[in-house]
Amino acid sequence: MTKHITSIAPEEFNVLCPEAPAPTQFANAKEAVAALCSLYDLGTQYLRDRFAEALNGEPVAGKYRAFYPEIRFSTRSHTRVDSRLAFGYVSGPGDYATTVTRPDLFAYYLETQISLILENHNVLVTIGLSDTPIPLHFAFLEGTHVEGSIEDKIDRPMRDVFDVPDLASTDDKIVNSKMEFGPGDTVPLAPFTAQRIDYSLHRLAHYTATSPAHFQNYVLFTNYQFYIDEFVDFAKKAVADPDSGYTEFVEPGNRITKPNTEPEEASLTRLPQMPAYHLKREGQCGITMVNIGVGPSNAKTITDHVAVLRPHTWLMLGHCAGLRNSQRLGDYVLAHAYVREDHVLDDDLPVWIPVPALAEVQVALEEAVANVTGYDGYDLKQVMRTGTVATIDNRNWELRDQTGPVQRLSQSRAIGLDMESATIAANGFRFRVPYGTLLCVSDKPLHGELKLPGMATEFYNTQVRQHLAIGIAALESLRDMPSEQLHSRKLRSFFETAFQ
Repeated sequence: MTKHITSIAPEEFNVLCPEAPAPTQFANAKEAVAALCSLYDLGTQYLRDRFAEALNGEPVAGKYRAFYPEIRFSTRSHTRVDSRLAFGYVSGPGDYATTVTRPDLFAYYLETQISLILENHNVLVTIGLSDTPIPLHFAFLEGTHVEGSIEDKIDRPMRDVFDVPDLASTDDKIVNSKMEFGPGDTVPLAPFTAQRIDYSLHRLAHYTATSPAHFQNYVLFTNYQFYIDEFVDFAKKAVADPDSGYTEFVEPGNRITKPNTEPEEASLTRLPQMPAYHLKREGQCGITMVNIGVGPSNAKTITDHVAVLRPHTWLMLGHCAGLRNSQRLGDYVLAHAYVREDHVLDDDLPVWIPVPALAEVQVALEEAVANVTGYDGYDLKQVMRTGTVATIDNRNWELRDQTGPVQRLSQSRAIGLDMESATIAANGFRFRVPYGTLLCVSDKPLHGELKLPGMATEFYNTQVRQHLAIGIAALESLRDMPSEQLHSRKLRSFFETAFQ
């Protein structure tokens, strides 16, 4: 059934919306999420149906509009919760709300976050419609392909008939800690708005050629296809092993390999810009690996979008230039600090903001290096060095006057130089996603040690498999850690949302 609204705005008479139930309070998280799913499905189905009618030439009766569902609750208490927690509570009295998209995709996450609110504050949550319209673009099902132009059918701009994405609702003010609140203002409950999430879900599908539904909570980023090739080999063996705990493997084009079955036919003619591969496990506790390509711009782009999925960890595995004469090709570099000369995040996270190492991730990586290489204790220093990694935006920095760059690298105590790691770590800090970096020394330009063709082949054959094994071992170790321990308070600002 459709209802008519004539009081939205003077220029928008005859706004048509689907009939929806009144807001309802819940004391059970699972029931609350079911209500979110119902409201979301109602709105998106309405928009798809009206679009199909318009595309088929049926008369347009007005402006068709549906609204994102929202979660809302209020508390008048200064209840103090467990001070060890980094999320799952609000810091004081007030009204809190967040818009929600794709509750089917985020069901487990939403149930977890709502349960914490119910438990820690002894309140009811209200599920209803927000006042934020769902853009038509975000109402389509994944993989929908629209033939032709609707504007030719309706003889008017599409935005006169349907809502379109609003950039004012897709920014990062919440996570960048740039929002100000006055008395009586509703405070964000989650780090991203529904439109911001929808925008990133669409970008992820485009850049990685896989559905966001396949992404796992433990993510590896790399800048080399060699690592992807090894990961594909590892993943297929893991899926075939009934004791591994991994259930299926997804490649670009959503090509799925399951135990004891032939993989589906590939549907891609070429790889996307940043192909993603997903080794899945129950509860999204598997591993996703993405080849982000080269450069800080790619590193920022992919992490901007993966962040809305709220992963538990992301790590960078790649190559770097070794800056110390004591290093050898193939040595590992565990970053515990970063020099940021990538510049792509300067407006969002100024360079004067420190990006700290996270103890839980550092320990997991160091223990993984020890377990995989067989070195331990003081002997581990033979193959790994912990120190500062510098990230720059100029791949050919060696061709310029080196006086300035080399002096800065020396003063910062840098031991490795690359083009992605500090960006990924900084965006992890910004988005409150635990992060870490383990690089492998592939050349030493300051000391004239460049890879020759034969050396490169041998290097990749011997080191990539071991390096990947270390990264996987570290993530599997972090997977066994309680999420409330992994999501550190070190990543929390003065004002934080209750949802992780």
